[in-house]
Amino acid sequence: MKTRMIVLTLSLLLVAASECFAQDAQMGTWKLNAAQSKLANGVARNNTVVYEAAGDQVKVTVDGTNPDGTAAHNEWTGKFDGADYAVTGDPTSDMRSYKLSNPNTLDMKIKKDGKVTVTGRIVVAPDGKTRTITTSGSTPQGRKFKNIAVYDKQ
Repeated sequence: MKTRMIVLTLSLLLVAASECFAQDAQMGTWKLNAAQSKLANGVARNNTVVYEAAGDQVKVTVDGTNPDGTAAHNEWTGKFDGADYAVTGDPTSDMRSYKLSNPNTLDMKIKKDGKVTVTGRIVVAPDGKTRTITTSGSTPQGRKFKNIAVYDKQ
């Protein structure tokens, strides 16, 4: 009985530790490497993305440019559990979800008025220095796009 309890406790600690390390791969400030990216015309560009702890959640702050060249800023606070959490500051979305699929990979969905408009995958390189975000979706005008954005850790 004692051995079983020790094994169970160690297993739970291992799961909790792996969850913490997985979030750590995403955390920090990421700057767009435009030269290595393949971005569609007519969509917003995220120049800087910051992932930081916010209690038991993660806050994501995005700064960039809108398709018309004006400054863009939006924020999301939530967990990497696949549930929808509110986005503020983005006229093209109102909800976003992230789901951790492995320690270096997040799957995401962006919604507007309950409809998924963008899906994507965020993969942090094994060395933790770069991440690649592959997204596809539709603009508010209904034009389909696919982006591959590469970010360098600052």
